[in-house]
Amino acid sequence: MAIKASDNFKVYHNPNGPKISTLNRPIIEADGLYFKDIDGTGTVSPVNDWRLSPAERAAAYVKLMTVDEKIGQLFISDWRMGPKYPSARLKGHVAVADESGCVDEAEVNQKTIFGEQKLPGTTTLIKEWFARHTILRENAQPDDLADYLNQLQAIAEECERFVPVQAASNSRNENGEIVFGMNDAGGVFPTWPGTLGIAAAVKGSGIEVADKWAEATRESWEACNLRKGYMYMVDCMSDPRWQRSYGTFGEDPALICEIAEHIIPRIQGSENGVTQSGVAVTTKHFPGGGPRENGFDPHYAAGQWNVYATPGSLQKYHMPGFKSAVAKNTSSIMPYYSKPAAAKSSVQQDCQGNDVRFDPYGFAYNRVFIHDILRGQMGFKGYINSDTGIVHNMKWGVEMLDEPERIGFAVRNSGVDVISGLYDNAYGRESYDRATNGYYETHQLPEGFTPDMVTLNDEAIDRAVTRTLTEMFTLGMFEDTYRDAKAAKETVKGSKYWADAELAHRQSVVLLKNDGTLPLNAAGKKVYVEAFKKDPKQGELATAALREMVAQDATLVDDYNEADVAILFVNPSSGDYFTATAGYLELDICEGKEVPNVDDNCRPMKETHLETTLTGVQKIADIAAAIHAKGGKVISNINFPLAWLVGNVERNVDALLAGFETYPAATLDVIFGRYNPTGKLPITLPKGDEVLAVNENGVCISPNDVPGFDKDQYMPESLKDENGKAYAYRDANGNYYELNFGLSF
Repeated sequence: MAIKASDNFKVYHNPNGPKISTLNRPIIEADGLYFKDIDGTGTVSPVNDWRLSPAERAAAYVKLMTVDEKIGQLFISDWRMGPKYPSARLKGHVAVADESGCVDEAEVNQKTIFGEQKLPGTTTLIKEWFARHTILRENAQPDDLADYLNQLQAIAEECERFVPVQAASNSRNENGEIVFGMNDAGGVFPTWPGTLGIAAAVKGSGIEVADKWAEATRESWEACNLRKGYMYMVDCMSDPRWQRSYGTFGEDPALICEIAEHIIPRIQGSENGVTQSGVAVTTKHFPGGGPRENGFDPHYAAGQWNVYATPGSLQKYHMPGFKSAVAKNTSSIMPYYSKPAAAKSSVQQDCQGNDVRFDPYGFAYNRVFIHDILRGQMGFKGYINSDTGIVHNMKWGVEMLDEPERIGFAVRNSGVDVISGLYDNAYGRESYDRATNGYYETHQLPEGFTPDMVTLNDEAIDRAVTRTLTEMFTLGMFEDTYRDAKAAKETVKGSKYWADAELAHRQSVVLLKNDGTLPLNAAGKKVYVEAFKKDPKQGELATAALREMVAQDATLVDDYNEADVAILFVNPSSGDYFTATAGYLELDICEGKEVPNVDDNCRPMKETHLETTLTGVQKIADIAAAIHAKGGKVISNINFPLAWLVGNVERNVDALLAGFETYPAATLDVIFGRYNPTGKLPITLPKGDEVLAVNENGVCISPNDVPGFDKDQYMPESLKDENGKAYAYRDANGNYYELNFGLSF
């Protein structure tokens, strides 16, 4: 029978105490107050007594739980909503649902980049596996999202001991292409530009842009009962070929710290951490994913190294954002997949000035970074949530261990509290049993490991579960478990922040080049419009939408040979997030460009392949030549999820703008003079291939661990111009496209 939790839950109000909402749990009345029977004792026990601190209640609760119940809470993985919001990544998905499409009781084989597992229906997962942490990736409407989460809680309330189901999600309040594992959802909540665009807007218009964005995030998420965000990245972008650059706030450590210090309290509800009206923040990816070896991503083996070639770079560029997050009591931190490359790195210091020991383990397995630096020196008191897939696929540095040993090593030795990727309960139980069943009397561990390092024990499990329970008690999820689905829809639809989000899009636009063409007065002029993408079919669709918008301001022509002005929107794309490219991630805006392959050690080879990041690069030049021959003007906007090499566009246009997943309508507001551009670059755009060149030893001419604004001091003198600049792109007007650059009318 369908569970309609959104319609049937009951609410009890405590004077000067928490509101209690329940569908299935008994309510205890004592001292004129209401208490939910969370632990099934029927008494106002320490677990049930909301007058005690969350930490006290969590510590009491772990003493009542079975080992298997606690092991079930060590893992988090993707979960599906049902046929109304099918997951395209799940093959052969068959499910049964009520009219809302939210209950899924079918078994399913789930295979992703993070691993493969046969999963049960939702009720079995919650009641028998005792899973309490899920990752939500579907792009659901607010009322469906609230109703779905209510139904998960209703199932959890039927268990002997009630622990809420906490769904975590990647961010949902920014614009961008919906891509699994990157931008899972967007456009439903008040929608800002991408995080690089938010940084561009903050640089030009002030930190209030980020303040409103964070407040909107808390409002919309809390209304839907979505209480855990895998957000945001405080990684400092230093190698521009890193695919995850799109999710950063750019390359300026000071700006990254300022944004973190403002948004974390506003999302969580206070300077002191999460509140009952807040959303818990998971700051990522400690200790910073920027220093990629020539840009390779650690989702695949070639990218498993963080390279700190420059003395002091760890503390100067990559750790400041995490220090700010810890100071503002971020609820949890996610370590990165990668591991430090000792052989390719210079000596680095920890937070106390001591030389750092670079153990060759991925950061979730790295006790030096997690236990000694993050907790011991930085004072982090929240919990550690690993990145997704560390036990199975992204197991860098611990390949010699089996799955139960990796779980034990992460939790017991390094201090990880939640492992993301699969619901590895059986492996977790095996790790626990091996501590006492004599397994290692007959099985030899690899050199350097002992049974105490690679097995779970009660102390480690209790520590981990106590931390996650404390967060949920603090959020009020045990007491106020449900949300009204209709109210969630009305809150999101009626939010005052939609207008702030639209303004932020205009504020994110950076004017890079202008010879007086902008603002455009289109009166009496014929205008040609085209949008370019890597996929020509997507380019055609984008062109049709763009023409419809421009038609409100100008007379359009279908043939650029007839035009006085061309408006060209350029949206390049490079690489595949989860798959290694044949060569280095291509940043040139190019079509059919011959580039070298790379070998297994990230070194360039003699063999080559062709790269295309944009279909129609030559057509841009042809359009410009035809229009310039008539004395006309060419205007272009480039979308920057990455720090593109812009020469193939800039040299052909008279006005150039930058957007960061910015709405085209906002860019047109700038083009037609309805908004005077204020945005400033949050990144430095590289000059060309010469400043990204990798030698025969796999070493980049511009250090991987230094952000663009500071690379010149490490560049060869032969590449520097008369102003001592080597790295940043310089346009025809003599302007350098570097951090903080941006023109106005």
